[in-house]
Amino acid sequence: MWRGRCRRLLRGCVPRPPPDGPGGPGGGRGYAPPAERKRFYQNVSISQGEGGFEINLDHRKLKTPQAKLFAVPSEALAIAVATEWDSQKDTIKFYTMHLTTLCNTALDNPTQRSKGQLIRAAVKFLETDTVWYGTGGPSATEASYRVEEPAALAELQKNEWDPIVAWAEKRYNVAIGSSTSIMGPNIPASTRDTFISHLASYNMWALQGIEYVITQLKSLILSMGLIDRHITVEKAVLLSRLEEEYQIQRWGKVEWAHDYDLCELRARAAAGTLFVHLCSESSTVKHKLLQD
Repeated sequence: MWRGRCRRLLRGCVPRPPPDGPGGPGGGRGYAPPAERKRFYQNVSISQGEGGFEINLDHRKLKTPQAKLFAVPSEALAIAVATEWDSQKDTIKFYTMHLTTLCNTALDNPTQRSKGQLIRAAVKFLETDTVWYGTGGPSATEASYRVEEPAALAELQKNEWDPIVAWAEKRYNVAIGSSTSIMGPNIPASTRDTFISHLASYNMWALQGIEYVITQLKSLILSMGLIDRHITVEKAVLLSRLEEEYQIQRWGKVEWAHDYDLCELRARAAAGTLFVHLCSESSTVKHKLLQD
């Protein structure tokens, strides 16, 4: 059951390697192993050790890029990672293994960030959140923010983004609002404090996943809606690409490029969300379903 469920969640898109390495856009905090490698193992299994649940490739234990023992905190996460390795065919395509990459980042912590630094990095996205700045953000060459013209796009933003902002305000008891000013809305300090407090309730592993999802969607609001199961992966990605989808409908698309971008973003958002939930899973799976 777990094996099939993990594969259904992760197989939806099998992207080609992004041009800037397996980390891809916004993924620079992770590792960039070789894009592909010939499969060197036959069987994948998991076992429990002192440091957590380990992944075994034949009789060899998986290690991180810094040669640490690859041990994860929950059996469910170990099964999901093992499924990634078991799903590789003749060639190991590291750029499709988002859960493995996230675990490596959590274990090695290559940038040596503390829990507080992770939380501050996540909350900082409130200043440039997609749902009031759009996909460009205030630092882009041509700043993008809630538009007033064309009317059709303004109406689309209002109809699609305002409900998720209203949900966040009610869910977290905060004030956010929206703005058509290039400066964006004025986020109250109390709102930032509330999100800081909420994120502090997650463990370090889950926070790595939350920041990863936020980086993909360029939105704290959309990411929390996704992680809280208020919206689906497909909906979160659509809302994060609202202006681009509007332009595609108006002018058409370069099919392979747009489809690849959409597929890759869905895969990353889904993997990051699954990672957060599996890192928060305290129970163990009683049966080793990876065994034949």
